Amino acid sequence: MARAKEKSAFVCQECGADFPKWAGRCSECGAWNSLTEIRLPSNASSASSPGVSGYAGSNPQTTLISEVRISETPRETTGLDELDRVLGGGLVEGSVILIGGDPGIGKSTLLLQTLLTLQAHMPCLYVTGEESLQQVALRAQRLEADLSGKQGQLTLMSETSVEAILAHCARQLPRLLVVDSIQTLHTEGLTAAPGSVSQLREGTAQLVRFAKRHEVTIFIVGHVTKEGALAGPRVLEHMVDTVLYFEGDPGARFRVIRAVKNRFGAANEIGVFAMTDRGLKPVTNPSAIFLSRHEQPVPGSVITVTREGTRPLLVEVQALVAEHPGGNPKRLTVGLDQNRLAMLLAVLHRHGQIALYDQDVFLNVVGGVRVAETAADLPSLLAILSSFRARPLPEGLIVFGEVGLAGEIRPVSGGPERLAEAAKHGFTHAIVPKANMPARPIDGLKITAVSHLNQALELL
Repeated sequence: MARAKEKSAFVCQECGADFPKWAGRCSECGAWNSLTEIRLPSNASSASSPGVSGYAGSNPQTTLISEVRISETPRETTGLDELDRVLGGGLVEGSVILIGGDPGIGKSTLLLQTLLTLQAHMPCLYVTGEESLQQVALRAQRLEADLSGKQGQLTLMSETSVEAILAHCARQLPRLLVVDSIQTLHTEGLTAAPGSVSQLREGTAQLVRFAKRHEVTIFIVGHVTKEGALAGPRVLEHMVDTVLYFEGDPGARFRVIRAVKNRFGAANEIGVFAMTDRGLKPVTNPSAIFLSRHEQPVPGSVITVTREGTRPLLVEVQALVAEHPGGNPKRLTVGLDQNRLAMLLAVLHRHGQIALYDQDVFLNVVGGVRVAETAADLPSLLAILSSFRARPLPEGLIVFGEVGLAGEIRPVSGGPERLAEAAKHGFTHAIVPKANMPARPIDGLKITAVSHLNQALELL
C-alpha cells in the first residue's frame, strides 16, 4: 500500500492565517517574516468523499426556537468572591476560561487556590506542563493547604500531550480541569513545535470539544507577549467562553483581574486581590485602597468614579504639568489612553482658552488601575488645570463626565450608582453632566450639573 503523501502549509504566527506557499509578509495581518511551514498528512479519503448532493453522513436535526427548553445556568462558587464576580457569579459546567498575565503575577497561585477549595466537593485535576509536581506541592504548602484532609486529594499530572490528558480525563471525568499552560502542550497529529500557532489552535479546539461534550469546566493558562496581549492567534479568544487578564505590576501588592470577554456574565468586570504570603486574598472594598486621602488638598489630584462592569469604583486621577524647555513637550499617561489626552488638551485650548503647547503633561491613575471609559475625561482636564494653576481642588469633590470635541459635557452610563458610591465614601460635592442629574437628591451630597466645559471651569 502506497504511503500517503505529506503536504505542507505555511501558517502566520501572528494571526493564524494559512497559505499554500511561503511569503515574506502575511497578507492578512501585515506581519513580516511570520510564516512558518507545517507538515500535515493528506487525508486520502477526502479525495473520494462524495459531494454535498451525495453526502452519506448522519442527518442533522433541527429544532424550533420556541421548542427550546430554557433553564437557568447552574453555577458553582469558587470560594473567592472576587473571582466569582469576574466570572459572572461562579463557574458554569462545560465552560472554557482562558486566563493570561505577566510571569509571576499570580495565575498559577490563583488557580491552585481555587482547586484546593473546590476539591472538597468535586473531583479536580491540575495539569502542569511548565513546573514539576514538587513545585506545585511546595506552592500548596505555602498556601497552608490541609494536605492531610480533603485538599490533599487533589490530583496532579505533569503532561504535555493533549491526547494523553484527554484520555485520562475521559476515564476519570474531573469536573474542573486546569491546564498550565497551553503553550507547553502539543497534539500528536501535528509536526509543528509546541507553542506554534497550529499547535495552539488545535490543542485549544480539542479541549473545547471535550469540555462541551462532557460538561467539564476548563481553565487554560496562556502566555502574554511583551505588549501584554495573549500570545498566539486571536482565534483562541473566540474559541473559549471567557477571557480573563491579570492587570498591574507583578511587583505590586494588589492584583486586578479583568474579564475582556464573558458569555456568561458582564464583560469588563474586574476583581481585586491582595497578594499575601498565603496567596491571593479578595479585596471586598477596592475603592478604599485606590484612594490616597491626603492630609491636605494638593494640586493636580481629582477623585472620579469609574464603572468596571457592574461595579462603580472610586479612583484618583493625578496630573503633573511642568514647563518644557525644548520644542517637543511630553504627553505621558499611565492607566489612560494617551491619544485621548492629546484630544482633551486640544479641547481645553480651543474651548477653555488655556494653551499647554509648551508644557509637559503627565497623567496617572493611582493604584495601577486601567480606565478605558470616557467618564475620566472631565476629571482629567480638571486635574491638569489644577496642576497648571498650582491650585488644589476643593476637598470632598467627585467628578465624572465625557468631554466632546465641541466642549460639551456628555453623560455616562450608571450615573445614580456612581453618585451612591461617592456618597457612601463620604464625598460631599459632585460635578456631573447635566443629563446625569438624579431625579431625587442624595443625602449628604451636593450635586452640580454642567453641560459645557466652560461651566466646569467657572465653578473652580
